[in-house]
Order: sequence, then structure tokens, then C-alpha cells
Amino acid sequence: MNAQTPADMAAARAARQAQAERREGSWDVVVIGAGHAGCEAAHACARMGLRTALLTVRIEDTAKMSCNPAIGGIAKGHMVREIDALGGVMGRITDLAGIQFKMLNRGRGPAVWSPRAQCDKAQYSAQMLALLDAVPGLEFVAGIANHVRLERGRVAGVELADGRVLGARAVVITPGTFLNGLIHIGPRKLEGGRIGEHAARALSECLAELGLERGRLKTGTPPRLHRDSIDWSALVPAPGDAVPVPFSHWTAVLELEQVLCWATHTNEATHRVIREAMHLSPLYSGEIAGVGPRYCPSLEDKVVKFPERVSHHIFLEPEGRDVDEVYVNGVSTSMPQEVQVAFIHTIRGLERARFIRPGYAVEYDFVLPHQLAPTLEVQKVPGLYLAGQICGTSGYEEAAAQGFIAGVNAALAVQGRAPFVLRRDQAYIGVLIDDLVTKEHREPYRMFTSAAEHRLLLRADNADERLCEIGHELGLVTGDEIAQVRAKLAALDSEAARLARVSVSVPGVGGETRSVRAHDWLARPESTYARLADLGVDLALPPSWRETLEVRLKYRGYIERQQRTASQAAAIDGVMLPPALWDEALNGLSSEAREKLVRWRPATLGQASRITGVSPSDVAVLMVHARRAGKIG
Repeated sequence: MNAQTPADMAAARAARQAQAERREGSWDVVVIGAGHAGCEAAHACARMGLRTALLTVRIEDTAKMSCNPAIGGIAKGHMVREIDALGGVMGRITDLAGIQFKMLNRGRGPAVWSPRAQCDKAQYSAQMLALLDAVPGLEFVAGIANHVRLERGRVAGVELADGRVLGARAVVITPGTFLNGLIHIGPRKLEGGRIGEHAARALSECLAELGLERGRLKTGTPPRLHRDSIDWSALVPAPGDAVPVPFSHWTAVLELEQVLCWATHTNEATHRVIREAMHLSPLYSGEIAGVGPRYCPSLEDKVVKFPERVSHHIFLEPEGRDVDEVYVNGVSTSMPQEVQVAFIHTIRGLERARFIRPGYAVEYDFVLPHQLAPTLEVQKVPGLYLAGQICGTSGYEEAAAQGFIAGVNAALAVQGRAPFVLRRDQAYIGVLIDDLVTKEHREPYRMFTSAAEHRLLLRADNADERLCEIGHELGLVTGDEIAQVRAKLAALDSEAARLARVSVSVPGVGGETRSVRAHDWLARPESTYARLADLGVDLALPPSWRETLEVRLKYRGYIERQQRTASQAAAIDGVMLPPALWDEALNGLSSEAREKLVRWRPATLGQASRITGVSPSDVAVLMVHARRAGKIG
């Protein structure tokens, strides 16, 4: 693969595509959309042995980073590590395309340490395309999806705008913001999911025809500035970590020259320009109907909703190692371009900044996710799966996690195997999917560590311990990879046992020395594994594994407590509720609970208990109904 030129790869891809299109109806799975969700879905399906078509308008835009050129962040980084541990690809590609790596929240507890990487966005897309090109059974198809074809109530394929039909036994739809997308730049309106690109109107109408309830959401992006027009000397440098930590468990070490990001802030002059032009904002003039994210508001939203703030942080992030575009993180806006230029020029370091592209807002359709099973299959349409922003989420990482789950379950269904669902105590991905299918969503959903009740169990450092065996069972983690993980975990267990037997001499309260177990000494907050060498203890673990052992020992009491709580929650999640139950009278339930349960149709008692409006007494009544139906003992 490395010896091939881009032209060779394109020619080979075109030949395979032509052959694929002659084999109409031969696909096991068709994935619509080659964004972050679509790439994970298609990769998983093909790696699991299915003939997979990845349908996209422009193949060269595969895994395009439409907004922020970064992967990871608070809780998002956890999910990328989980995808990687299960056999997905986002972490591997991030390590190949990353230009700055940083572990966030180091000043807090290990449950919320979160990896983040700034990426070269062109490299990210190119590396993903090269990886997918090399996967046997996976073919790219260029085209626009218009309709999902059904036969006898089940998915049978996809009809394209040019009249072609791709037959399939399962379909995964991952359209990002393209579903009936509408772009706003002040009073200007442009159809499209990205600037200069199309809007998938027919596909949205198809979903309505299938009986799916849709809503309208909004997201936004900031302007891009030219690197040479910025006064870097006026800005505060924001470097990466001295020793970068890889995202992928299979990356031994990151050897790269990291780029700098830079910090500045808005000021009262910035806010004054925005306030005086507020009547031109489509967000406040009523032109935008979609609901935007609370956690990532536009700059005009910040000025209105936080009038007491005299400034807001801004980070200038290069979109690549050798490119002109600079992403202005913190300045998402849909103001007219002339207003954007005016307020940008009030910001320190940006007084003479030249625009490459203005910021804009995008409205798009989404499917209310309570209509999905925990596998992300549409309950009303067997064989149809949804993933990404179509499910009401925001962010590359949330999309990739859903794409992985949808792709794996599409493959398992085609193969006649049992579905794959992660519990809330197993992964942030499990929290994400459970929140989507059990809660009401009228704004874009973003994952935070606070959403996970078992977050000390779901650390970024132990994703391999939690999930690699599952990935191996799915056929997505290789034999060599699982052997590597097993060796690491065995070494950690062995070292913990050894330290429980070894004694070290440490200063006592009165200055005298006393003997304690190394295992107990390492559990102290100020102790580190490396300092054991100063106490005469040989160090048996490589540096990259030591922190995991420290966390295990320092927090073992809390971890054991959360494990007990998680076991109790898993017991109620194990009680399955048959679909036929929702056609019964369900006497004894409150009116609100009955209405919500029939609408949500939860798959387990645990999911039912987490639906807003379902009380503990309703759960007890539901248990009685399930027993009467003979479904539980």
C-alpha cells in the first residue's frame, strides 16, 4: 500500500467501484455517508467479513473534519480510547495525523483525565481514506442517496439520485449535518450541510415517509483566518504535553514535533460590536429555528447570556502543519461577514487578520433517537440503522462511537448473531447510547464525564482492560493485539501482588523509620511508582503502564465500591422486556409512565427505569407485568 501513488490508488478504486456497480444487489451492508460515523461503521462491517459499500458524494472528503481540527477532549477522549480498544480506527488515525497532544484535567482525579489531539485535517482525511482503501470487502461508491428501499417491511437497499440501486441486507445512515441542511451567514441562506456542498433533502423526506419523527437542530463553526495575518507575538502560547500520550493502544510511542496553539480573548470592544449588530444575527432575528448546543454557544449567544463577562477565551489552532488556515476556537458565529471582520479586528493579535472563510451556522434535520433500539436499529424498520448527528448528537467522537455500534450490529444482524450492546458501567459509549434511546433530546447531545455514574471505572487509561476482549470476540481486535493486552494486564496484576509482599522503610511521625508494604505506600496520594526505586525496590513495569497501577492502588476502595454499585445496576439491566409488552393494557402504571413507555419501547427494565416520568413504583409494576408475561422468573 505504501508503494502506491495517490493516482494508483484512485485508479484501483475506480476499477473496483465500476465492478461493484455492475454487481447490483450484491452488498451485505450499505453505509450512507463517509464522515466519522460512516467510516467506523463501514470499517467494522468489512472487518467482520461482510461485503460493504461506503456511499458518499465525494470520496476525497472521507472523514473530513468539518469544524474543529481536533479529536478528543473531556469524555470525548475516553470514547476514542474505547473505540480503539474495541477495534475501531479513530485513535489510530489521530496518532498518524496529530500535531499536538495534551492530556486535559491533569489537576483533577484520574476519572476525568481526558486525552485531546490537534490534527492536520488534510492528513486525517488522507490517512483514513488510505486505511479504508486497504480493507478487503469494503468498496467506496460515489453518489447521493435518495431513498431506502424496503421489501416485505425490511430494508432491501438504497436508491441513488442518478437511478442506480444498491441492494443491501442492512443500511446504516450517517449523513452528519447534510440532512436538509441550511447554512446561515447573517441574512444569507445557502442549502447545504457544509459550505459549498449539497443538502440531503430527499433522504430526509424518505425518513418521514418511513414514519420517523424528526426535529431540527443547529450547530455552528467559527471563521478561518490566514496564518500570515496574525500577530503571534501578541498571543499567549498554548503548548502540548512534553511527553505526548498516544490515543491508540497499538501506538508504541509518538515521535513528532508538536505545533503550538495560541490563546487570546475577546474584550468589551468585541462585545460592543456584536451588541450593536445583534439585529442582523439570524439566531436572534428568528431566522434559525433549530436548537443549538448549550455547552458550545455562538459568540453572540455568550455576549447576550453572560453580560457580566468582560471577556471570553479564544484559542487559535492551526488546521495543519504547513497550511494557512487557522481555526478560531471560541468564536462560532452566524453574524454577517462584515460584522465578523469588525469584531475579530477588536481582538488582541487579530487586529489585521484576513479571512479565508467566514463562520456560519447550519440547521439540519435529525431523528428523535427514542425511536431507535440500543443497537441503533430503527424500531419500525428492521435492517435500518442510524448513527451520528442524525441521532441528535454533536461531535466527531460521539458520531464515531455510534457508527461503530451501528456497524457492528448491522453486521451481526446480517450474520444472524446476537446483538451487541454496551452497559453504562462498561463504557462511555454505553452511557451515550443509553442516554440517546431513553431520554428526551431537543438540543444537540454532547458527552461529559458527569453523565457517567461509574466514571471511576471508565477511565481513559483502562479502556483496553474493559473492552479489548469484547473487540477480540467480535473479530475486530487481532490475536497479536489481544495477546499484547493480556500480557500487560498480567504484568499489572503480578506487580500489584509483588508490591503487597515487599516492605519498604519510610520515615515515621517522630522521625524514626518504620516498615510498610510497598503496596500500601504506593496508595498514598503523594507516592509514585518511580519513587519506589529510591526506596530500594526494583521497577518491573515500563513507564507507560505505571500510572495505571498507581490509579488502581490509590483508588482501590472507591473502585471496589463503584464495582458493587455497577453490579446492582447490571442486574436490572439484564431483565429483558419483550416488544409485545407495549401492546398490552399495562394496568397499574401511571398515565405518564404508560405514555412514555409505549413511545420509547425500552428493551430492558433498566432502560425503562431511566426514562423521565417513570417512577420506581412504575418499575415495580412493570416487573409484575413482565413476570405475568412469562418473560422473567
